[in-house]
Amino acid sequence: MPSRHRVLKPGIPSYPEARLDSDLAESVAALKESFERRQIPANFAKSPAELLVTLKSTLGLTRRYSTFLAAADPIECETRTPSEVIRLVPAADLLKEQEGFALQDGQLITQARKNVWRPGWIIIGHSSLLGDPYFLDVSQADAEDDCPVYTAMGGTDIWEPKLCASSFALFLRTLAVTMKVAEGFKESNLDYDDEFVFREALGPKIREVDPAALKAGHWT
Repeated sequence: MPSRHRVLKPGIPSYPEARLDSDLAESVAALKESFERRQIPANFAKSPAELLVTLKSTLGLTRRYSTFLAAADPIECETRTPSEVIRLVPAADLLKEQEGFALQDGQLITQARKNVWRPGWIIIGHSSLLGDPYFLDVSQADAEDDCPVYTAMGGTDIWEPKLCASSFALFLRTLAVTMKVAEGFKESNLDYDDEFVFREALGPKIREVDPAALKAGHWT
């Protein structure tokens, strides 16, 4: 009987979750298209299997997010809109990003820290305007092994999470929507009116993608 084990070519690592499901594939494709339409440089790559195994075992990453890194690691990915600029963290920098937050001396925290950073919060991006983190809450993993994405304002006595997307797949789709709505807006010397008009236009589009995220109010 022939072996059912996949034969790997020398030097090419494999990761068991490298195939995107349909929802995640559509979200990734929409995000990539939004960069192309705006002619903003972006670079996605396949993250090494060894690194992904380490990240998943150390941080307890969900299947959906691990799959994203396996197939479309955001080596260079910074969305630009009149209200926000979001840089996604590449896989190679994820562990470093968690130090002092989800990790303490390399160990995953199991209790809330003094700054009330909670177990299960894994930073996956930052606001390039304000420095605020965007993070998964892997403690809320759903049946698809996906989880919500939140942000919180830094520089305060307590981290107060605000929902950005009901799942990571919807977070990517939302980022694509924000980039699409931002078409036609200038990218420098923005004023309050530009941001107001952008947010007004964005609201109905967010409602189509993720009503819960619209209700939370982060994007509008």
